[in-house]
Amino acid sequence: MSPIDALFELTRGQIVESIHFGAIAVVDSQGTLLHSYGDPDTVAFLRSSAKPFQVLPFVERGGAEQFGFTQKDLALSCASHETAQIHLDAVVALQARVGIRESDLQCGPHLPSDPSMLKHVIKNGITPTANLNNCSGKHTAMLAHAKMRGLPLGTYLSTDHPVQRDILACFAEMCGLSTDAVELGVDGCSAPNFAVPLRNAALAMAHLCDPRELNETRAAACRKITAAMTAHSEMVSNFGEFDCELMKIGNGRIVTKRGAEGFQIVGILPDVISSRGIGIAFKVTDGDPGRMDEELRSRARVRPAVTLEILRQLGALDEIQLLALAEFGPRRVLKNHAGIVTGSSYPVFKLQFPS
Repeated sequence: MSPIDALFELTRGQIVESIHFGAIAVVDSQGTLLHSYGDPDTVAFLRSSAKPFQVLPFVERGGAEQFGFTQKDLALSCASHETAQIHLDAVVALQARVGIRESDLQCGPHLPSDPSMLKHVIKNGITPTANLNNCSGKHTAMLAHAKMRGLPLGTYLSTDHPVQRDILACFAEMCGLSTDAVELGVDGCSAPNFAVPLRNAALAMAHLCDPRELNETRAAACRKITAAMTAHSEMVSNFGEFDCELMKIGNGRIVTKRGAEGFQIVGILPDVISSRGIGIAFKVTDGDPGRMDEELRSRARVRPAVTLEILRQLGALDEIQLLALAEFGPRRVLKNHAGIVTGSSYPVFKLQFPS
């Protein structure tokens, strides 16, 4: 079995000009590997795909109720938001309700991805601050978790902090692993991040979407998170972004979360294609860097198309749903800046049954 294989090609004329490689795992909530491509035991960092699991212990402990988190707030806590005005307003209001300040966040600043906000920041010479970071919702929830338990705020990102220890333990359990089996690294926002085999990341997502075999408290928390993400997917990313649009088209039955460097995780709730929940995790090995168009929108090249092709092969999306998402793939006609067709892009994998 190859550890990685060709996932996606781009042509120019009749020549394949570029090839992207990667690996895929599809697992049900009982831990059965249903399909794979490349090596399903490929170890990769989840990056921002870990966010639903990072907020899970907070929700389990009743933090959402204590601080009055709405579904939108909970979705924002799982977000790689693009800092549209709706995201900035929501995170500021949430911090006021929790009783923390923007200066408590240790995620660092960066420019917004929302085109309107990006233009506003550049035009007005605004220096980005922590709330403009696309992880500010996650960090606000981590600080709320620490505040709820009377724990130090200044060290909330330390791997020894009780909040981070609880997150690691919870994530490992969702993956079916011991904490020692989870590789740790530092994310772009400075929070601890996790690397596990794709099949275990997929299992975690299957459990999130089908928590029937988890304890009652965790199962209830999982359902709150998936309900919030699907009801307010614009808070998870932004209107027009792939994760948002897929969850809206999925009508509450599909959950997805992108991660940096080519990681994507997808969950399918029970009774869409199986009586069990399904988790999907894949990694594009070159990192699938985003590209900005003339409207200042950044779009990933590979992950949306690969996600749609996986869901198409699994039968999780019908033709009407696929048509509604056609701007993202699976197959796209490529044009240059003058509007002339130059080639096409398309997935080249077929999901395999385990041997």
